[in-house]
This record gives sequence, structure tokens and C-alpha cells, in this order.
Amino acid sequence: MRALTKALVSVTAAVGIAAGGLATAGTAMAAPAPAQQRTASVEAAPLAVVNLGLSTARAQRWQCWLRDTGYNPGAIDGQLGTNSWKAAQRKFNDLNLGAGTVDGIVGPNTIKALQRYLNIFDYNLAVDGIAGDKTKDAFWDFNDVNYCA
Repeated sequence: MRALTKALVSVTAAVGIAAGGLATAGTAMAAPAPAQQRTASVEAAPLAVVNLGLSTARAQRWQCWLRDTGYNPGAIDGQLGTNSWKAAQRKFNDLNLGAGTVDGIVGPNTIKALQRYLNIFDYNLAVDGIAGDKTKDAFWDFNDVNYCA
């Protein structure tokens, strides 16, 4: 009986110490988020670069086109990041093509505005907000001309 009591007291003390230690540990000692949670939060973040199938050279051409038509895309680096898409969204909105919020995120409104813009040049795209093969092909073809000087 004495051995059982000692064992229970020891276990109870250990649990109490552990609980007290964890309660005061703060966030520095907190366990990391499960892998599934970390992955989900990363997937929810907007992509830093969205070239919509353009090569670096063609993306540079798009950036030059934006710059040369009065919309600053930032660095002409062939990476269509937030600044490039903000410039495009400003251009699309100025042309009343409905890009919506100028946030640099390539969502359905930005894709619809791009489709409307490309349709000005007779690409005859469905304006559905989906960057499918036809939209990507038209965007590729539009950027065939080298606007960079």
C-alpha cells in the first residue's frame, strides 16, 4: 500500500510540475503547428510571382508595355509580382475593364480584366475570370512583340 501511495504521489507531483511548467512557458515553448496547418496557411497566401505561362523574356515585355503606357511595374525583371500586377490593375481600371481592387493579387477580376484587354486586340476570349489555356496562349501571343528598349 505504501508503495502504491508513493507511486501516486510521485506521478501526481510530476504531472503538476509539468502542467505548471507548461502553463508558464509562454509561446516560446509552445509546440509548433501541425504540418497540415502550416501547409494550409501557406497555400492560402497569394503567390509572389504569377507569370500566367509567360517566359521571363515575355514577362519583361509585358512589364515594358506597362511602363511605356504609363504604368510603373517596378523592376523590369521578368517576374510578374505584386508591383507588376498592381500596374496592370491600375491600367485595366483606367480603361474601365473592371480589375477591381488594386492589390497585386491575380484573382478572377484581374483575369477578367486581362481577358477584356486582350479582346481589344481581337483575341476573342471568353471573359470568365479563369486563366485557362486560351487566355494564357493569348497573353503569350500578345507579348510576342518586344517593347523593351
